[in-house]
Amino acid sequence: MGFGGISPMSLLLIFLIIIVLFGTKKLRNIGEDLGHAFKSFRRGLQQIDEDKKKIENKKDEEEK
Repeated sequence: MGFGGISPMSLLLIFLIIIVLFGTKKLRNIGEDLGHAFKSFRRGLQQIDEDKKKIENKKDEEEK
């Protein structure tokens, strides 16, 4: 048994059907788009953390 009760052969068959339906170029484009989306999301999270640190530093400086 594989993932959630799906055998490895079934996963391979599903993957091959997806390749036939969409083609390798379309799948590559989808993969690139997902990669860019994840990178942007991580950058956004980092920016939020940096902004929080800046705000905390300003509050600390104002209290002194």
